[in-house]
Amino acid sequence: MNKRVLIISASPRRSGNSDLMAEQFKKGAVEAGNTVEKIFLANKKIGYCLACDYCKKNNGICVQKDDMTDLLNSMMLADVIVLASPVYFYNVSAQLKTFMDRTYARFDTFKKREFYGVFSCADGPGEYINHVTDALKGFAVCFPDSEYKGSVIGYNSGAHGSVSEEHLKEAFELGKTIQ
Repeated sequence: MNKRVLIISASPRRSGNSDLMAEQFKKGAVEAGNTVEKIFLANKKIGYCLACDYCKKNNGICVQKDDMTDLLNSMMLADVIVLASPVYFYNVSAQLKTFMDRTYARFDTFKKREFYGVFSCADGPGEYINHVTDALKGFAVCFPDSEYKGSVIGYNSGAHGSVSEEHLKEAFELGKTIQ
């Protein structure tokens, strides 16, 4: 079955390590027969959630007029949502966290989504890296009947362009698993 995959690339720089991995994930998902849209968050204007609840009183329409409306519409069409981010202080980037917070306007309407993560970090494997995957798992569980399916982490890739071929291949292979 062909699925619609939405990749949210939250690297602050195009062709950063997590963005390179997201591109490989995309190639794998396309090879598996899926339709993929990749959005680069650094090109979008997204304000912080104001916690005003205007959206809850107005059918999911946010009081802020920015690019989040289009992003939410893309999410509505997707079966699979992939969040790609560099790891900063064992968590997602500020760009991705802002995006995640702004889904509040309509999160309860996104039923039965599959969630994947693509992360790059300067550190090697260790106990604290679980914080970034836990953040994604916590996000996914908020969407009705949705499921966290897995992540790939490009360890030891702190310098620009230093993500290993092994981690790029892992991202490609994870993308191929979407059926």
